[in-house]
Amino acid sequence: MSAFGDLLHRLTATREELDAADERRTSLARGATPCADLAPRGRAKVTGVVAALTYRPRGESPALVARVFDGSGSIDLVFLGRREVPGVDCGRRLVAEGMVTIEDGRRVMFNPDYHLLAKGPAA
Repeated sequence: MSAFGDLLHRLTATREELDAADERRTSLARGATPCADLAPRGRAKVTGVVAALTYRPRGESPALVARVFDGSGSIDLVFLGRREVPGVDCGRRLVAEGMVTIEDGRRVMFNPDYHLLAKGPAA
């Protein structure tokens, strides 16, 4: 895209579009696979921001589900046997590695290896 085209896009894009583009750039710079390109039954490294947290109901086995958004899409990180994971909060950036599966049409990693990134804007 030309410099003029890039400037025009930045002036006309919504805040969400600009944030998603920043997340995609950050994810690629960290060597992660974009969520939109994840293949099931393969190991992958993803990075992004925790967009939502969900807790399974008390009647089911405990699990925390963290939806991670990387600008291209999202993946659910499911921490089985946990109702909380210290540091994993909405708005927190993290890197996760694990086996990608599909559950109910969504990309999922069960009990991924992860590490938290410094708080603040994408680097």
